[in-house]
Amino acid sequence: MADLVSPHLARNIRQLREARGLTQEQCSRISGVPRPTWANLESGGANPTLTVLMKAAAALQVSVEELISPPKAQCRLYPAQTLPSRGRAGVNIRQLLPDTLVGVQLERMELEPQARLRGVPHTPGAREYLTCEVGTIRLAVAGAQWDLEEGDVIVFRGDQKHSYHNPSRRKVV
Repeated sequence: MADLVSPHLARNIRQLREARGLTQEQCSRISGVPRPTWANLESGGANPTLTVLMKAAAALQVSVEELISPPKAQCRLYPAQTLPSRGRAGVNIRQLLPDTLVGVQLERMELEPQARLRGVPHTPGAREYLTCEVGTIRLAVAGAQWDLEEGDVIVFRGDQKHSYHNPSRRKVV
């Protein structure tokens, strides 16, 4: 494990510095770490003190842990079929966020012609955002109704009774 820290440190520091558009000289000045020491950090040949690591982390605006951890992938592809989905009676709902974000749920709903979906009231204070991508969708919330056309967005309290209906003869997204 210890023998992997130096290469991780070197790769992370160089990647973070370049992502911020900084030179080694600029990072040296910002951090107060001598330029040759900074170069050694990026080459993997350094055995820095905790103080040097803390200064480098502060200059790059990350934690010390992020400096020494295995590098994180900059991108990760999630093929559509790997994302959780559920469906019944002409309605298919696919989760769009592969990772959990506290308090955020993003889904894509497809409603076949004439399909209906009763929404489950969410926790008190929840807000729901509905965007119509394709077709026309009818939203009913607390006794009122709205028809959304392509591109329309509506925001409503998700802690109330609500439902979705596709009144048309084509699929709605």
